[in-house]
Amino acid sequence: MSPIVRKKEEKKKIPPKYLLLIFTLLCALLMFLSYTQDLPFEIASDAAGTVITPFQQGITRIGGAIVAFIEEQHSIEELKAENARLQEEIDELSRENAQLMQDHYELTNLRELYELDSSYADYEKTGAKIIAAGEGNRFNSFIIDKGKDDGIEKDMNVIAGSGLVGIVAEVGKNWSRVNAIISDGFHVSAAVLHTQDHLIVSGDMELMRQGMIRFSQLSDKDRKVRIGDKVVTSDISDRYLPGILIGYIAGIDTDPNQLMRSGKITPVVDFEHLTDVLVITQKKEVLE
Repeated sequence: MSPIVRKKEEKKKIPPKYLLLIFTLLCALLMFLSYTQDLPFEIASDAAGTVITPFQQGITRIGGAIVAFIEEQHSIEELKAENARLQEEIDELSRENAQLMQDHYELTNLRELYELDSSYADYEKTGAKIIAAGEGNRFNSFIIDKGKDDGIEKDMNVIAGSGLVGIVAEVGKNWSRVNAIISDGFHVSAAVLHTQDHLIVSGDMELMRQGMIRFSQLSDKDRKVRIGDKVVTSDISDRYLPGILIGYIAGIDTDPNQLMRSGKITPVVDFEHLTDVLVITQKKEVLE
């Protein structure tokens, strides 16, 4: 279609506002004629109906659409409010569940410490909470919230879980640093409980990734030591109190010289999830 023809057609179109004005004037004229000229009611009514009815239908459809839209928006707002309320309830339940799990975990820890305290009733102890772990959150060395003001001294033994954790290496006013038996180069004089054969337990962080620590220099000439035997701190240790459980024999190797045996021990302490410990406030030299 050429631009000229299109322009002509556009000129022929009457804007809607003018159409509305024309129909309004026409309705008014019909009403005036019906009153002044005494036109038959049917003629005036038909004429008015012809003009007004399409407008009424259009207005009715528009009104219905508006009402439906308002109701839909109201429903959406109600759903949003209900969703927000339900989300708040879910968040509150999640917080309560997390708190219950934390309380359960702390209660389990306290129960374990209580049982551990009972197992070593001959030793005086004080509880302490771990407030900082070593590099990479590893518990080969960590800080507890007890220090000189609480009677803590260097070389005091530290226990948790079911047995030995380590020893106090440094003491501050209200804190102490504990070195754990899993640390590289750490050594503990120990013994197999049922044979009393002596051995040396050594820390090994690389081996600890497998959940074990090393032992060596086991004097077991009669080959009585078996996998699963308990290993405890020995009487000849210069810093550790005797009889504290370290772990269980997990593997045994015979040294080339055939005189000593070595192997692996599974420690009784879960060094990846330590939170609370007991510090034995008696030192080895006090008992000697």
